[in-house]
Amino acid sequence: MSRELTRRLSQLYIGLALYGVSSALLVRAGLGLEPWGVLHQGLAERTGLTIGVVSIIVGAAVLLLWIPLRQLPGLGTVSNVVVIGVAMDGTLALVPDVHGLGWQIPLMLFGIVLNGVATGLYIAARFGPGPRDGLMTGLHRLTGRSIRLVRTAIEVAVVATGFALGGSLGVGTVAYALAIGPLAQFFLKLFAVPSPEPERTVVADGTSEGAILPG
Repeated sequence: MSRELTRRLSQLYIGLALYGVSSALLVRAGLGLEPWGVLHQGLAERTGLTIGVVSIIVGAAVLLLWIPLRQLPGLGTVSNVVVIGVAMDGTLALVPDVHGLGWQIPLMLFGIVLNGVATGLYIAARFGPGPRDGLMTGLHRLTGRSIRLVRTAIEVAVVATGFALGGSLGVGTVAYALAIGPLAQFFLKLFAVPSPEPERTVVADGTSEGAILPG
């Protein structure tokens, strides 16, 4: 196994694991979750399943939507479905709820920054987009609408549905929405894996900012 492949695989799985950890920390902070987290928590409240298991089920369901969109999954796509949910449930089993804004706010901010680190790690590994990213890019290609418009429409629908089901919507949701783009783009460049094919590097850097839809 080449050194580049080893690094990419390490980045992929460390990034996905940290993404699950960061999502769990936002749950424990109790100040609002990322858009898909709101949906996962709402469904967990209604079904009695853990939020990690719900995340896996939703990811698999979204992946099925790739079929009519003619999207092709990669190793990172399939791994995304499983690893994030497992890491999230594992973290929630270890980290207790926190109380008081003096604890909640720092934990929320740490969770958001860690999410940016995780997103940069796994996207820079170049093993394919997550299922939710692929849904967005597939709809973009199918409808001809801009990435920004498609992403916004999906996230509004996801947040509204999750909130109606009992998911946590709050200042953390707003802070995440404002910060995750710049954070992910910064860490994407920081963790970029040099490629022997220059054009692949350009594609990764050029499309990632518009295509980031974490989780």
